Amino acid sequence: MRIVDIRETAIPLKSTLANSSFDFTEMTTSVVAVITDVFRSGKPVCGFAFNSTGRYACGAQMRARFIPRIIAAEPVSLLDETGNNLDPAKIFDCMMRREKAGGHSERSIAIGTIEVAIWDAVAKIADKPLHTILAERFSDGKIADKVFCYVGGGWYWPGQTIKDLQDEMRRHLDAGYTMVKMKVGGLPLDQDLRRLEAVLEVIGSGKHLAVDANCKFDRDESLRYARALSPYKLRWFEEPCDPLDFALFADLTEVYEPPLATGENLYSTQDVENLVRFGGFRAGRDVIQIDPPQAYGIAQYAKTLEMLSRRGWPRTSLFPHGGNQMSLAIAAGFGLGGAESYPGVFGDFGGFADDASIEIGTISLSERPGIGFEGQARLYRIMRELAAL
Repeated sequence: MRIVDIRETAIPLKSTLANSSFDFTEMTTSVVAVITDVFRSGKPVCGFAFNSTGRYACGAQMRARFIPRIIAAEPVSLLDETGNNLDPAKIFDCMMRREKAGGHSERSIAIGTIEVAIWDAVAKIADKPLHTILAERFSDGKIADKVFCYVGGGWYWPGQTIKDLQDEMRRHLDAGYTMVKMKVGGLPLDQDLRRLEAVLEVIGSGKHLAVDANCKFDRDESLRYARALSPYKLRWFEEPCDPLDFALFADLTEVYEPPLATGENLYSTQDVENLVRFGGFRAGRDVIQIDPPQAYGIAQYAKTLEMLSRRGWPRTSLFPHGGNQMSLAIAAGFGLGGAESYPGVFGDFGGFADDASIEIGTISLSERPGIGFEGQARLYRIMRELAAL
């Protein structure tokens, strides 16, 4: 067996939402199709992925370096020991040939997106859901049937009122979620606190509410927000500052007792290790939110989990960023703390399979082979057209 072709296309998200730092009106994402010569029901098995949300399409690197390296490799060199399936680790090594150390984000997103699409193909060839494959390989075979799932909302919409914000949160609760996240930092502190208190009137308790500043604050403002938010005992305070300012994170842990969270803007195992070594992050309390397709993919994510385990971090402290089918399968397969959800935003790329259901804060998992994009009709249409299926 072999990989016949790998294709990429850039798709605009067409979103008008905004967080504290930027809006998404120009945001694009790369969609990847890995086409194999294995056939099921008369069609070639194809693995799909996209580079999550919040980072622009990265097809140039894929087309210039990573796809040609895979296609030029001897097909047998990319197979597992059985010879009947692809080996994601070997394909990762192939993509990394002649790559200089460091500078991770320049390539980690392109490589990670292709790597996740490879895993989708691997699971489909094995005729198993990806979360099952991951549980068998990385989680002692503990296969989940549902995953805790919180909803990311509370964006800064044009013309939004406090009542609009509260109505949004009520819709999330009515949909079955028990925990929500909202944005802070897009307005002055006193106005953000009024928004937060209005949401707490709906949610009922800080333990069911997280806030996300999207790396907005400098040192003084980070500490000011931390002191102001501390009494609310929130589930977590996410990305108050630059994601690589580990010294400031360490200082924040001295004044902010509730959990802090970061990780979606870290792109390598070494980045994450530096965070827990130098950033004061507290195992068992704080939260790490790596986005695997943006951080070299699933196999590298497993290595990051191994590193964190050696440092005393439980897997339940990890919540992958993304709010999509990929992050859901990864959270389930590795037995993580939970998944994120973005209903109604990010166009065709947010959310889960059309038949997924949320009950008492957990989301059901399907038995579709692979990641399960085939259950997400609008997104799968884009993927199917790319692969010419």
